[in-house]
Amino acid sequence: MAKNINLRSETPITLFLILLLSLTTFLLPQTEAIWLTIPTSGPKCLSEEIQSHVVVIADYYVVAEDTEAHQLHTISVKVTSPYGNNLHDNGNVTHGQFAFTTTESGNYVACFWVEGNHQGSATVSLEWRTGISAKDWDAVAKKEKIEGVELELRKLEGVVDAIHENLLYLKNREAEMREVSEATNGRVAWFSIMSLGVCISVSGLQLWYLKRFFRKKKLI
Repeated sequence: MAKNINLRSETPITLFLILLLSLTTFLLPQTEAIWLTIPTSGPKCLSEEIQSHVVVIADYYVVAEDTEAHQLHTISVKVTSPYGNNLHDNGNVTHGQFAFTTTESGNYVACFWVEGNHQGSATVSLEWRTGISAKDWDAVAKKEKIEGVELELRKLEGVVDAIHENLLYLKNREAEMREVSEATNGRVAWFSIMSLGVCISVSGLQLWYLKRFFRKKKLI
């Protein structure tokens, strides 16, 4: 009888751990490489809005569309911050990597373009990881000597922290946008009042001029 009681007491814990593992699977960002077609006529850029103090890691390489080709296209890559600071600049390469920690909130732009006089477009595979997905969990597991459920719980904790930081970031952005909206509404209200005052003044001047004109012509 005692054995059955122990099994019943352990069942909720087991279900809770399974639920946490399921949440980890669904909430952890899935990193997938995207393919970009780079035309020969100009650069191809992509951007992502990232808040400050976020780790960004990206790997890129030129994809060989023709297996019989002897030479790959060479590309140039440039990554800039929202304020135009150069974070990565690499030219005449077929592959590379860049990593940095953001110091500004806003859109980070990565541009790719084909080098030389290559014929046809180039295909680039880009794996862009930010925040929790850029963290090296294998190194964390080795350093802290954790594995299994404990490691998954640590990942879940990281996801929760990332979600909390994103919510705070969105809250601050909403407050900034609200302040801008209120300031804009105030300026529009003052502009409307000034416009109304100008219209009334112009109307008064027109009545005064017409009255003076009619009196001068002895029409009234």
